[in-house]
Amino acid sequence: MNTKIPNTMQAIQLSKIGHDFCLEQAELAVPKITEQQVLVKIEYVGLGALDEKFAQIGTPCWQYPRVFGFDAVGTVVDAPIGVHPKVGTKVMWHNDISTPGVMSEYASVANYALTVLPEGIDPAKAACLPTPGMTALIALFKLQLNEGDSVFIESGHSCTGQLAIQFAKQQGLVVFTNCVAGQQDLLKSLGADAVFEQGEHDLAEQIQRKYGYDGVQGVIDCTGERTNELISLLQFCGRVSCIAGLSQLDDALLFKKAPNIGIVSLPGAWLAKSICAQQRMSFLGNMLAESLVNDSLSIHSHELIGFDADSITSALKERIHSRHGTFQSIKLAH
Repeated sequence: MNTKIPNTMQAIQLSKIGHDFCLEQAELAVPKITEQQVLVKIEYVGLGALDEKFAQIGTPCWQYPRVFGFDAVGTVVDAPIGVHPKVGTKVMWHNDISTPGVMSEYASVANYALTVLPEGIDPAKAACLPTPGMTALIALFKLQLNEGDSVFIESGHSCTGQLAIQFAKQQGLVVFTNCVAGQQDLLKSLGADAVFEQGEHDLAEQIQRKYGYDGVQGVIDCTGERTNELISLLQFCGRVSCIAGLSQLDDALLFKKAPNIGIVSLPGAWLAKSICAQQRMSFLGNMLAESLVNDSLSIHSHELIGFDADSITSALKERIHSRHGTFQSIKLAH
């Protein structure tokens, strides 16, 4: 594969964070690679929950402006001799939060964090998967549930929630979830055993009365907004996977339920400089790719976004305000 690599590239930079965050188009130098990196020509970039979060709050390790974006699919166009994956390989990854993002035509990436994509996978859909898919898998792993156990997945309509429902059913779990109005049929089609409308009260009583479960063994807390309510659904010493950090917890409730609380943080694998954790993301990526190949993972609603600052800004603001569960990819022009 002979690909001429230009000196400059188009990119989308985050120049200001906050509710009025600002994305700008920029022309930058194509990045150079080190002996453990490959250069990837990016084809699609996923847009999701981490983009929503960090456009508004940023992180202390960033300086602005900086190239934005976390998840991508592309083709390796340059690599050191003997480094895998080789030139011409299609790859998917979740990016190092401490390095420039992936909303650019090229990116230099640590080779050990990449997932090689098998032929036949839709690259636009694959680009949407790293953050919500890896998050769902890690959240379920932290719960350490057994076949036949029950789990409550908060906000099942979110991208992470939709994937978590499907993975939980593949593990043989009984799945309870809640969602915004109008999404119940979708979540049932994905495998949820019972779906409640978001905002319903007395869920523990409803679950016990209607389904005979005196508390669930595990909870996936997707938003961090109702953590105390979710803990109240647990059996004694049940487990909680928190995806959005911890809110203020009720001491009396903690004493009553004695929950085991786990925190899920994809960026933490990079910030902690844990190569083992980074390699594990490649392993999780392999699981996601295999699920796509086997058609065991459904991406119900997918949308393509143009590679320009205005289109991406509009899509992000809509995500933030509506919290919809549409999988979105940015298509780079080639």
